[in-house]
Amino acid sequence: MYTVIGTVKSRAARVLWMLEELGQPYEHIPAQPQSEGVVQFNPAGKVPVLIEDGTPITDSTAIIQYLADKHGKLTYRAGTLDRARQDSLTQFLLDEFDAALWMAARHSFVLPEELRHAAIKNTLRWEFERSQRTLVHRMGEGPFVMGDIMTVPDIILTHCGNWALAAKFPIVEHRLSDYLQRMRERPAFKRAMAL
Repeated sequence: MYTVIGTVKSRAARVLWMLEELGQPYEHIPAQPQSEGVVQFNPAGKVPVLIEDGTPITDSTAIIQYLADKHGKLTYRAGTLDRARQDSLTQFLLDEFDAALWMAARHSFVLPEELRHAAIKNTLRWEFERSQRTLVHRMGEGPFVMGDIMTVPDIILTHCGNWALAAKFPIVEHRLSDYLQRMRERPAFKRAMAL
């Protein structure tokens, strides 16, 4: 059985949701970043951490792609053009969405107060809105970001969309708003967020 360390209000939500979609049993330890229960498995103190057979795996994207590959669901097979497209979209979301949101969080509450620069958030919001316009041109036809099947980028994009709304980063593309609403209705998503 898997163990997931990290609160649902962190990137651990991605891992919890993936496990719910896969129907895999897991134990959830809602530890905060930098806590002793986290640092013993990840010296950086960051969550999530997935533990399998006593081995910790860190970084939410690495974890969810590992789980998708291992269970043969929510991903295209490695070495295919579809997987190359999937990996490209994953990297785009991490670079353009996750990075902007994380930088805004750092300048809101993560960094020491004397190192925070509130004005940077205006630039990050502008970049986030521009990235949405690029994303809608990359989205496939169908209910999911790549088209007909749910993949790893769907989990990242939905998590970033929810994070954006909580951080007051506007969702300006109607197609993205509709997509996020559909994804939030998934039973596995609701189960993971209820933890």
